[in-house]
Amino acid sequence: MANLKVESLLKELHRLEVEFVIIGGMAAVAHGSAYLTVDLDLCYSRKKENLEKLAHALEPFHPLLRGAPQNIPFSLDVSTFKSGLNVTLATDLGDLDLLGEVAGLGGYAEVLSFFEELELFGMRTKVLTLEGLIKAKRAVGRAKDLRLLPELEALLEIRKSEKKD
Repeated sequence: MANLKVESLLKELHRLEVEFVIIGGMAAVAHGSAYLTVDLDLCYSRKKENLEKLAHALEPFHPLLRGAPQNIPFSLDVSTFKSGLNVTLATDLGDLDLLGEVAGLGGYAEVLSFFEELELFGMRTKVLTLEGLIKAKRAVGRAKDLRLLPELEALLEIRKSEKKD
């Protein structure tokens, strides 16, 4: 995970009871993929209370808009989240992508149909299922996502065959 300090971020999100599901490359890794990722992608609930918790959880890690000029004023708060669905951030812990909607799946409520709880760093954490990952990667259709599909499909087949035994 390169420079990303996932454990510290997850601890703070859990401490404040933020509603989120890990998606993207980190979800693939949690399911056993050899994929290397340098950021964390989260789908988050857009309820006002959750937006407040999320902004508060990220504040100590000095979030800035990733790729934006540094002289642009930026404050991560409820109004920032309300102004758009997806926010890409650079933080003291590494890069973080916050998605209010996942291609091929929908918003947080729909993503909840495609999660399972996995033990990550000693915490029960909602992670997108392999089926959900495959559906989302197909919908996005970027070359890097399509290259990951055969591995995700193989992991799903292995999981299914283990359940039969």
